[in-house]
Amino acid sequence: MNLFCCFSSSNTNATRNAAGPAAESIEESPPTVTSAQPSSLESTRTTDTEPRPKNVAGNSSSQAPNTVPNINNIPTQIFTFQELGAATKKFRKDHLIGEGHYGKVYKGILGKIGRDVAIKELNLRGVQEKNKFLVEVLTLSKIRHANVLNLVGYCADDNHRLLVCEQTPRGSLDKYLFDLAWQHPLDWSTRMRIANDAALGLEYLHNKFNPPLTYRKLRTSSILLDENFNPKLSAFGLSNLAAPVMDTNGNCVPSYAASAQWRVEEDVFNFGVILLELISGRRSIDRSKPSYYQQHIVDWARPMLSDKRRHPELIDPLIRDDYPSLALNRAVDVAAMCLLQNASCRPIMIDVVLSFTAVMAAGGEEITLFR
Repeated sequence: MNLFCCFSSSNTNATRNAAGPAAESIEESPPTVTSAQPSSLESTRTTDTEPRPKNVAGNSSSQAPNTVPNINNIPTQIFTFQELGAATKKFRKDHLIGEGHYGKVYKGILGKIGRDVAIKELNLRGVQEKNKFLVEVLTLSKIRHANVLNLVGYCADDNHRLLVCEQTPRGSLDKYLFDLAWQHPLDWSTRMRIANDAALGLEYLHNKFNPPLTYRKLRTSSILLDENFNPKLSAFGLSNLAAPVMDTNGNCVPSYAASAQWRVEEDVFNFGVILLELISGRRSIDRSKPSYYQQHIVDWARPMLSDKRRHPELIDPLIRDDYPSLALNRAVDVAAMCLLQNASCRPIMIDVVLSFTAVMAAGGEEITLFR
């Protein structure tokens, strides 16, 4: 079933080519967004053999310029290491909210304005990585979208490299899907709203930011939630300075494994994985399952994606029967298109956003096309 048959080839080509071959990693470009209406999800599915035009979005970290940007030209606030130390009570352990190969993330309160923030201390080595840090800061400082985390400022004192972002009080999405200690499972409506808004943020990075950005590490742990469960793509996830390209959850996007080149199509695949996680409540990789095909969510779900009679088998048991059947069918169809093994056949995020209006409408939800 083709979820996106309403788009003519000229519109799709224009949108996909808007990023241009010159941009090769994770940045933004502002192509014109068409006002085409999403088609019915009941039309004929595009086969995995019908190629779409390819696109490679830009990546600031792989395109490091020869010159370092002037810090006076970066439109964001500069903090001293002393100020951020005071905000985190000298980086006390009880202020630590996350840790990984990239460094540590602390919660803090900026004394001057009393604002709650998240402060990421990066593990960077060498002059080249530290220079790339300023390139990344310049990029992140220009992002303006309701569903992408806002960069408040940065610190580049001596050997210290820190990013300061707005804080999201509810933390990351994975906690509410997989943490058994969480006693209030997300209902269907909230899950689909999170998916819809995350798609809006990703579409902004792919098509409206200049130059276009690919996200690379899109997963439930990089989708942060505010007090009203509105999702924001972590700006920390956009910095690839100290992080591997491969998903730390073990997700190896087939087209990336084949080409070793990260494009917007790989982000679309990862969005399909997240949509499956929201629908099923299963982790993308769960080693506790008995067999390989049960451990990997895409392999587990694939036999059910094309059979509407089996779509209810995908539903998280915590949701029970409290979901609209039509909305489930349409959400699964969107996931199936995003997870096509042939990368050139996957939809672009504008298509996903427009098609998700049918999912939201089927569930009686308010529809937001673009922000």
